[in-house]
Amino acid sequence: MRFEEKINILLVDDNRNNLLLLEAILDSPEYRLVKASSGREALKHLLNEDFTLILLDVMMPGLDGFETAEIIRQRPQSRNTPIIFITAMDPDEEAMLKADSVGAVDYFFKPFDSDLLRAKVSLFVNLYKKNRLLRHK
Repeated sequence: MRFEEKINILLVDDNRNNLLLLEAILDSPEYRLVKASSGREALKHLLNEDFTLILLDVMMPGLDGFETAEIIRQRPQSRNTPIIFITAMDPDEEAMLKADSVGAVDYFFKPFDSDLLRAKVSLFVNLYKKNRLLRHK
């Protein structure tokens, strides 16, 4: 990985304030944070570029997070991109099972611990970097 290359992270939430909060929590010179306010907008971004990680709101009008994730998983380029769901819904076993079925790597409930989210994002970024180094050896 070139030194100046930034890590693309897609933030998807229909609430502008939530997007701004995620952006503030994850602010790092290492990351390029791309915001989408709907599932459809997220899918458009995914047609044009690759992402290391996707943070995806569950409850959105139109395509909800689960439907968006199902479409993301159908595309070869994004099939293995880690998805972290973020939701204001009450913890619910059915929703957690649905998240697992569409390939979520984690599930955060609002309000969430900012430090824990940063640590989880950092974990996936580091895994991406290590995998990339291994592929280029």
